Amino acid sequence: MIITPVATASARGKEILAGLRDRFQAADSGCQETVTSIIAEIRQRGDEALVEYIRKFDAPGMTANQLRVSDEELHEAMASVDEEFLATLEIAIERIYAFHEREKEQSWMVTREDGAITGRIVHPVDSAGLYVPGGQGGKTPLVSSVLMNGIPAAIAGVERRVMMTPPDANGKINPALLVAAQEIGITEIYKAGSAWAIAALAYGTETIPRVDVIVGPGNQYVAEAKRQVSGRVRIDMIAGPSEVLIIADETGEPSYIAADMLAQAEHDPQALAMCITTTEELAAQIVGQLKTQLASLSRADIARKSLSERGVILVAEDLGEAITLANGIAAEHLELMIREPFLWLTRIRHAGAIFLGRHTPESAGDYLAGPNHVLPTMGTARFSSALGVETFIKKSSLIAYSREALQADSGHIQLLARLEGLTAHANSVAIRTGGK
Repeated sequence: MIITPVATASARGKEILAGLRDRFQAADSGCQETVTSIIAEIRQRGDEALVEYIRKFDAPGMTANQLRVSDEELHEAMASVDEEFLATLEIAIERIYAFHEREKEQSWMVTREDGAITGRIVHPVDSAGLYVPGGQGGKTPLVSSVLMNGIPAAIAGVERRVMMTPPDANGKINPALLVAAQEIGITEIYKAGSAWAIAALAYGTETIPRVDVIVGPGNQYVAEAKRQVSGRVRIDMIAGPSEVLIIADETGEPSYIAADMLAQAEHDPQALAMCITTTEELAAQIVGQLKTQLASLSRADIARKSLSERGVILVAEDLGEAITLANGIAAEHLELMIREPFLWLTRIRHAGAIFLGRHTPESAGDYLAGPNHVLPTMGTARFSSALGVETFIKKSSLIAYSREALQADSGHIQLLARLEGLTAHANSVAIRTGGK
């Protein structure tokens, strides 16, 4: 059996749930030293090291003057895609823009009666690096990653947006990626992948100026590189394997549930497809549908391995228990395939994105609905949010005192400063207010 349904109240069920609640995985220590070495090489030797890595792992004929995608390549890409793709791309861009426009923050100030002014000034970062994985050597271009990372940065007002993506063996980038980037205003694109691309974005090379923020998904080397450069630059998150949790009552459609579990499972053998249902009958039907649908998938081997090694179907006593368990798991994607999903929505506290009803597959959120698909994984939805406009902005506090306001606060400031043993702090106020 691909997955054996288990009751949540059983010993095995409790063991599974304990593992799901504590599934955070640190970066693979096996690649940590390698990534450290790669970053050091890029810092010390810049383009020379970058080109060496690209030649070794991606494009044997790459040269430094070919790192940046040329205007000619951009024009050729636009001429090579069909109208159907462009029409779909336009819809996706419109939806993602419309959603993220609402995330914009405004600067603000408040004035006290004594004349003191405090507030917050909101500015975009100067530059952002958008990493887009190669997608099977360019054969499966991850267009949605371009849009989900690039559009919020544009709305934030980031002046310089850079895309970094690995080339194929011929040193080319899939035209669909180049067109998607151009359609959202990105024309600074470089041909590099993996940890060396992240290092180049973080530290800069002769050809590639460094950036302030790095976002985008990738393999274990990309994740480890982002972890190591975090602090020098801002990163979106350290993402783990993709995951979905489906809550289903007796109204759940087993074919839909199975299809959505498979949609996650086909990502990667480490992907996590979970379902908590309230009926044993539905659990058995889901297993049957998983077997049936697997046969027709192009990535059936990956999905089968994911389901057999990591897939979970749990049978809860009722919806109340299922929702409580979902909050403890804090899944990246949470689907409520139940009779009245909106009635239970207020009970959901922890999830990266919530999908309501049987006609809302997670794949709609991946591509066209509008909300961002870059989401917290491994239980980090307890404290983290989706990538958004706020990822690309920074905030400065604003403080302006009048003489009267400082006089009024002088004693309190000096008291706290002296309590902390910082007499110079106290004196910087006393010297302005005559020691009062």
